[in-house]
Amino acid sequence: MEDDADLARAIALSLQESQSQARFPPARSPPPQQNAAPIDDGEAAFQADLERALAASQAEASSITAAPAPSGSSFLSERAQLEKERVERQKRMRRAAGVVSEDEDDNSDDEEQEPPAKRQKPHPSSSSAGIDRRQTSSSTRATNGKGKAKETNTEDTQVFWDNAEVRQTACASSMPRRDGRPTFRLSEVLGPKSELQFVILSSYSTDLAWIYQGFPSDLPVILITQPDATGAENMRYAYPNWILVTPPLRGGRGCMHMKFMLLFYKTGRLRVVISTANLIEYDWHYLENTLWVQDVKRRDAPIPRDPRATEDFASVMTYVLVNLKAGPALEQMKRDHPAAVPMQEINGLQTHYDFSKVRAQLVPSVAGKHEGWPNVLRTGHPRLMKAIRAIGAWKGRGGPKLLLQYQGSSIGQYSTQWLNEFYHSAKGDSAEDWLDVPSKTRAKAPWPNINVVFPSLSTVKASALGEGGGTIFCSKRTWDAAKFPRHLFVDSKSTGGMSLMHSKMAIGIFKAKTKSSEGKRQGSFDSDSDTEDDDDEVEIVEALGWAYIGSHNFTPSAWGNLSGSAFNPVLNVTNYELGVVFPLVDEAHVQKIACFERPPRKYSASDRPWIQEESSVMQQAQGR
Repeated sequence: MEDDADLARAIALSLQESQSQARFPPARSPPPQQNAAPIDDGEAAFQADLERALAASQAEASSITAAPAPSGSSFLSERAQLEKERVERQKRMRRAAGVVSEDEDDNSDDEEQEPPAKRQKPHPSSSSAGIDRRQTSSSTRATNGKGKAKETNTEDTQVFWDNAEVRQTACASSMPRRDGRPTFRLSEVLGPKSELQFVILSSYSTDLAWIYQGFPSDLPVILITQPDATGAENMRYAYPNWILVTPPLRGGRGCMHMKFMLLFYKTGRLRVVISTANLIEYDWHYLENTLWVQDVKRRDAPIPRDPRATEDFASVMTYVLVNLKAGPALEQMKRDHPAAVPMQEINGLQTHYDFSKVRAQLVPSVAGKHEGWPNVLRTGHPRLMKAIRAIGAWKGRGGPKLLLQYQGSSIGQYSTQWLNEFYHSAKGDSAEDWLDVPSKTRAKAPWPNINVVFPSLSTVKASALGEGGGTIFCSKRTWDAAKFPRHLFVDSKSTGGMSLMHSKMAIGIFKAKTKSSEGKRQGSFDSDSDTEDDDDEVEIVEALGWAYIGSHNFTPSAWGNLSGSAFNPVLNVTNYELGVVFPLVDEAHVQKIACFERPPRKYSASDRPWIQEESSVMQQAQGR
């Protein structure tokens, strides 16, 4: 943990250095994080860097360490003890702040008070992009003639019924944005806090004390997050009305990397948020992230659940919640807050809410070994393939060439075989076709037509953070490897300004060939390599394609490795991930969605990516 503290100081130093280059809020080291476990398939070095960068709070971690799921009686006893401690702590802090006298009635109703830190001491982030204490949104309530409350928009309320809204978060170093696009603050995403009824959150790194301030203290919340180093499944109270859930990870390897919110309101509205941001101030204040937000109406009367439905949005989200082990937490919440929980079971999303206006496809990765086509096609890059087909973006087998641009905050170890495996699914082509190709042919396939969008060292140095690329990772060993595809890299620059991005976004655009491919050896693998065709052999005939937004970095750990045969496939996935895929209509739509400048600048021969271990700030902090 000493290395963690060193790196936290390094990031703080980097932020302080940036203040001399641009007007920027006071620098802070990253907030307390939960410990991460090492990941598989050769990315242990990257994971070690990530652990050091996201400084762990030992005191916080000790309060949420894994333990066997408690029985009903012990669970309630634990909750009661937490509540007693919270009330006593609140009284002490309020008295110390001079809010109440020493002889205050001990029977006062402290449950109705907001946390003292929230009431007495504004958080630094409230002045910019983080949790805003003010009610920046408002709504009115009326009845629909049946006694049920319904929500009507006021001037300040933004509700996205008919179409999802995609925006970058409001980053301190790029406000106002150079591209003029609207942004999301966390307060705007949550909406009127008094209207919240029940919440399910998911985040890899979580500052519990920070995010707790964003909600009423009596609101029931389920928080799904990273397990400890053992990878053990666990459920326990984090705060009196907050249940913390960790799903299992095989051997402690991998990440619970999903980032989403399910916000249930008293009016019956459900807001679905698919995010690239962790629930930490660093992600919401100093870096840009991307959010996909859509509101869903509650049905006037529930419909029967269709057990055959597996690919619609609600069914896939149900599949995700089941695999994250959220079911027992929901059961406990029903016992503790029977009037607040709007669903009696996880599949209530399918029966009680109308997702017919949602056009995006949900794409999860579920950690584990998945065998057989029904299981393989529900997760990882085979699920991406299904989603591309479902939105009508697939051009057919042997269709036009795909240009894939993938931006992430972490770089994996890339082989030509895995990149072509992913590229095959990204075109919408069947994974069965991929497995039909002999393994020797797959291993020798040329590099596919992919741009890996990642910030160069010069871009990071020129940003508002200077050398503070705290949670952006590419290891020196990976970059300098003899067969690493450095020629695929392009620079990542925000369309908003001087900020760095923690966004994970893929843009797939189909191109049409103008020359035939006569003479291609029969039985060879068509990789659509960018080395096979000259630039004058292709032209963009339409910018029809797809976009992905979510938690997946461009790594095998996130998307999975496919093996086995076309008869019996096997997909091994290391992480839990979640994102959405939706169609892109034309070039204007592409430019509106893309968070990075397009066309991105190709790395020159002298370019290097931002490599944290080479940073002078990091070296200084670690005494090198």
